[in-house]
Amino acid sequence: MQIEKLTAEIDGAQIHYSRLGTGRPLLLLHGLLGGSFCWRRNMEALSQRHTVFALDLPGHGENDALRHVDCSMLAQANRILSLMERLRLQEIDVIGCSWGGAIAMLLAAQCAKVRSLVLAAPVNPWSTLGSGRIRILNGRTGEALLRMVWPFSRPLYRIALVRMYGDPSRLPPEAVKGYRSQVMRPGRVDNILNTLRSWEKDMHALREAIPQIKARSLLIWGTCDSAVDVRSAEALKQALSQCQLKIIEGAGHLPFEETPDEFNRLVLDFIDQP
Repeated sequence: MQIEKLTAEIDGAQIHYSRLGTGRPLLLLHGLLGGSFCWRRNMEALSQRHTVFALDLPGHGENDALRHVDCSMLAQANRILSLMERLRLQEIDVIGCSWGGAIAMLLAAQCAKVRSLVLAAPVNPWSTLGSGRIRILNGRTGEALLRMVWPFSRPLYRIALVRMYGDPSRLPPEAVKGYRSQVMRPGRVDNILNTLRSWEKDMHALREAIPQIKARSLLIWGTCDSAVDVRSAEALKQALSQCQLKIIEGAGHLPFEETPDEFNRLVLDFIDQP
């Protein structure tokens, strides 16, 4: 099967997405600074049993977003809901990683069509890693500094990506180039700053939304995650009504990319339960 590349416009914002396979629909939601490219090591395996939709959310992936486009988690969840209606998707499963995991939870809290959630190291109110950096970037000095260094940040991409892996030797050769091409797209720094300005509001909404989630969920976390604290997994598990937790020893923040075979197996075993 060949991956279809499609585009939809939702409330004036463009959403590129990739579609592959047949069966019950499965949405894949990427993390901050990611895109559908993130799922290149998962789509084929998952599409053997499901119609997979890997989204590029506005302000990310292959999309270029204007400054006025709202890139908050709440806005993204609402756009996904509209896209589901546009595509006439009924019962669905959703996988979200990091920032996309938080969006997946916001979506599930308001949409009874979500059958199950798989959350890979999702951003959540119990992890405070990176909160200091977010506060700095939300200030005038932090914003000015980010705008100044962004055009010259290309050499730092590999360093940043290596830190996302538990075992840097597992970093695929195409990863740095793929992520770099998405990060350097026009308007990306504005999109990131837009996202961060809403972070505190989104975290408050997420804390309120989590108890409303009825779908069963699976948390997947690497023991070497340096972005979202693995110690927050237990608190999140307790807050979700029907939740399992799987830990991948030695993996970092991107287990779907670093250990794709194990990740794909865990996902399919979970979402294909009756």
